[in-house]
Amino acid sequence: MRQLYEYHPVVGYRYIPRLRVRIPHEGGGYLMQVNEQGFRADRPFARARTPGHRRVLVFGDSFTAGDAVPNRQRYTELLEARLPEAGTPPVEVYNFGLSSTGTDQQYLIWREFARDIEHDLVVIAVFVENIRRVVAQFRPHHDEHGVERLYAKPYYRLENGTLRLCHVPPRRDPYEEAELDASQAAAVDHGGRFLMLRKVVNKLGIRNMVQHLTQYQPLPHYDSPADPAWCLMRAILTQWIRALDRPVLLMPLPLPQHLDETCDATSYQARFAELAADLGCRLHDPLPDLLRIAPDARRRLRWDKDIHFTPAGHDALARSLEPVIADMLGAGLARAS
Repeated sequence: MRQLYEYHPVVGYRYIPRLRVRIPHEGGGYLMQVNEQGFRADRPFARARTPGHRRVLVFGDSFTAGDAVPNRQRYTELLEARLPEAGTPPVEVYNFGLSSTGTDQQYLIWREFARDIEHDLVVIAVFVENIRRVVAQFRPHHDEHGVERLYAKPYYRLENGTLRLCHVPPRRDPYEEAELDASQAAAVDHGGRFLMLRKVVNKLGIRNMVQHLTQYQPLPHYDSPADPAWCLMRAILTQWIRALDRPVLLMPLPLPQHLDETCDATSYQARFAELAADLGCRLHDPLPDLLRIAPDARRRLRWDKDIHFTPAGHDALARSLEPVIADMLGAGLARAS
């Protein structure tokens, strides 16, 4: 991890500014280029709008940052190229995605790096698994030697309806598990429930079969509007969206299991729909568009081993988003005029 990232005292880490490196990958490898602000981009992020252009700011985790593909094949760059063809003015799409972050850290990225950048629209892309990350205080990452270590992350507590930021600055050095007390050990994100069982299933290579047979629901946190994890996620998104003075598009991104139709998406779809209605922001759920793709082609939206989008996956997401953003930029122009 430390070969690609550097420590940041608020977010926890960011990409090393001006990094240009080829990343080995099952797809043959890809080029990662980082701008001077520490985000994957082929240009710096300017504060003032480029005359005659509209600007969209996009936030998210590795699915938005574009793990496994070069910058030019991400859905954000595809949108930037295609939106003028859909009748919009020229558009700049600034991608603030950062791999392995939770929605809490993405909110901090907006506060630290983006709040003063002129723009017309904000897209918050929430990979639905992020609900586990917002309740986590520690997450495993690989160090500069490729060894998985335990690092503190910034996180929020919800106390009497108010968010309190904790672990800022997070400790720079990794933790040993023996250093953690019982409550801290319970706040380590191990990627889901039934850790040992998942290790065995993955080792045997039967994960998809077991998922299909059991219809395992990996994210029960969305089942109830009163679930503590959802209440925290909801509070973070509410505070963030209410702080924005331009239109907001909220977009939940599904798990591979939702794309494979081996688990039910209705709970998270209901929670995000309720939130968008309460806040008066636009919601775009790309899952119905993705499920209209034939199963064999849909499976090729992600890699064989890596769950991240292939170029075809980014293309499908861009096609789903394009009419929505084109419509919202028109609304944004009217509001700004």
